Amino acid sequence: MTIEEERPLEGRNLAVYMALGSLFITALVVCNLVSNKFVEIDLGFKTFVVSVGILPYPLTFLVTDLLSEFYGKRRTDYVVYSGFAALLLVLLVIWLGGIWPALPFSKVNDEAYGMVFGNSIRVIFASTAAYIVAQLLDVRLFHFWKRVTRGKHLWVRNNFSTMLSQGVDSILVIAILFVGVLPTPTLIQYMGDAWLFKILMAALDTPFMYAGVWMYRRFFRN
Repeated sequence: MTIEEERPLEGRNLAVYMALGSLFITALVVCNLVSNKFVEIDLGFKTFVVSVGILPYPLTFLVTDLLSEFYGKRRTDYVVYSGFAALLLVLLVIWLGGIWPALPFSKVNDEAYGMVFGNSIRVIFASTAAYIVAQLLDVRLFHFWKRVTRGKHLWVRNNFSTMLSQGVDSILVIAILFVGVLPTPTLIQYMGDAWLFKILMAALDTPFMYAGVWMYRRFFRN
């Protein structure tokens, strides 16, 4: 067991753990609920075709890296599994909401509900399968690089773990959703766009990783 895992969860230490866990699950649920919409994002050098759900998703990897740094692999795994349970609950509620017909005065009729959430079950299933693999891989890669660098070079474990695991996530979710639906060249383009966009976001979150670690060590650790 690591020093991080031996440290008791109490006081401000517990508050930060709960806050990060809540932020993780919120971002995870939101990105799945809005992931049905695909857009083009023009960054000047390239136009990306991505799901809107990709926007908050890099935040989940930043949070798991912070959790891994502060609390160790075991406690980070708890948060990842909690996110998995939250997604299953979302799936259940969406399914239940579609069982009963909408009343005449309902502002959301059955057609609108089906249009928005009808494909959400498939999308969330695909995302959940990719999520559990990618997030657990991210946690393990983070600690692998931490061992390799002997706890130094925070940017290495932050970036290498996130970039590799988000590549796995991009390939899995696009494959589950679109294999047999879209031609192979389009699949490869979507996978590449999603992965490259996530790589850029991972690089941009590095200062936030350093800031979070500094704040935790300076203000929050008991």
